[in-house]
Amino acid sequence: MSHSFSQLFYLKGKHFEKDVKVPIYLRLTVNGQRSELSVSRKVDPQKWSARMGKMKGTNFEANELNQYLDTVRSRINRIHRQLVEDNKPFTSSDVKNLYLGKGEKLKMLLELFDEHNQQMKKLIDIEFALGTYKRYNTTRNHVAEFIKTESGKSDIPVRDVDLKFIKGFEFFLKTVKKCNHNSALKYINNFKKIIRMAVAHEWINKDPFFNYKVQFKTVEREFLSKEELQALVDKKIRGERLNVVRDMFVFCCYTGLSYIDVQKLHPDNIVTHIDGTLWIKSKRTKTKSRLGIPLLPTALAIIEKYKEHPKVMNEDCVLPVLSNQKSNAYLKEIADLCGIKKNLTTHLARHTFATTVTLSNGVPIETVGQMLGHKNLRTTQHYAKIIDRKVSEDMAALKGILAKEGGSITKKNGLS
Repeated sequence: MSHSFSQLFYLKGKHFEKDVKVPIYLRLTVNGQRSELSVSRKVDPQKWSARMGKMKGTNFEANELNQYLDTVRSRINRIHRQLVEDNKPFTSSDVKNLYLGKGEKLKMLLELFDEHNQQMKKLIDIEFALGTYKRYNTTRNHVAEFIKTESGKSDIPVRDVDLKFIKGFEFFLKTVKKCNHNSALKYINNFKKIIRMAVAHEWINKDPFFNYKVQFKTVEREFLSKEELQALVDKKIRGERLNVVRDMFVFCCYTGLSYIDVQKLHPDNIVTHIDGTLWIKSKRTKTKSRLGIPLLPTALAIIEKYKEHPKVMNEDCVLPVLSNQKSNAYLKEIADLCGIKKNLTTHLARHTFATTVTLSNGVPIETVGQMLGHKNLRTTQHYAKIIDRKVSEDMAALKGILAKEGGSITKKNGLS
């Protein structure tokens, strides 16, 4: 189906006053039939080239305007090309309306979010962890509630998302949903992925996150001291479930494994190293990074303790792990029994391994990062504050040694 097509930028209206700008319009012509539309820009007529259909010069103003006009021209060309490929009759008005978003099915925000989450669900344990999917699903629900609260609508076009929407959503998370600063920004980051998808597919013209800066606050990671950990290990606890949870927690303290990685730990993951010692060899569920962790005596003793437990024997697991929710609930009870004031969670055990068990005892931070499965050393450096405490303790011990050995030298030199 042959046809003629052209587009022309021109100035509409004339002003003879100095420095008075006039609007730029775009004329579309298909088979001799014309349509025109404003491109929402103005220019000084003295600086406009009618022949070239652009602003004269190479200064910043000219470059910026001409780049914008090139973008408009490219979008019009894409629309025209698609209409030609569809092989259906069209007019200049059809091209114009598609450019302006009239008559086309708008991509809706929650619709896009649902498409993303459905795909992610199918990739659980392939590319994503179940927890990651759940967080994106929670983010989607928070966005839906925010839209309902702000506009009373069930959904909005994704192209309506702007910087004001993003900042409003952050405020909503902190005030209505009672999220702390870092939690709110994690939801915002999940939301950003959806918007970046829309930008990549050109369902939205400009990235609304361009001028939005995410700045997480540094969080002091809590961990058990050497004395608290020993009290937990030594405590005689009645009841099988509390014992199982305590032992699982202590196992994490001496291996650095997260709850999900302990839950998935299989006997095949316990291997004999080249030096004859037993190691954990597996992958982190969260990041898929490889783990190689030598088993310390306390961790080995816990594995030995449960090797004949029915759940271990029947389900091919290393420890009879309870659900994360129940484990965290029981840990609060265990903390009370041991006189520990800190909020025990399964993740606090991982922090304890990094600080009290390894860094405090001189294990290099690079080695600790590798055992934790960190891909970036900066992640491990969150725990590096313990090194300062270790340096302080070591220097205090050194002062004591020097005080004993240097006493006579001080007197000889008259420095006392």
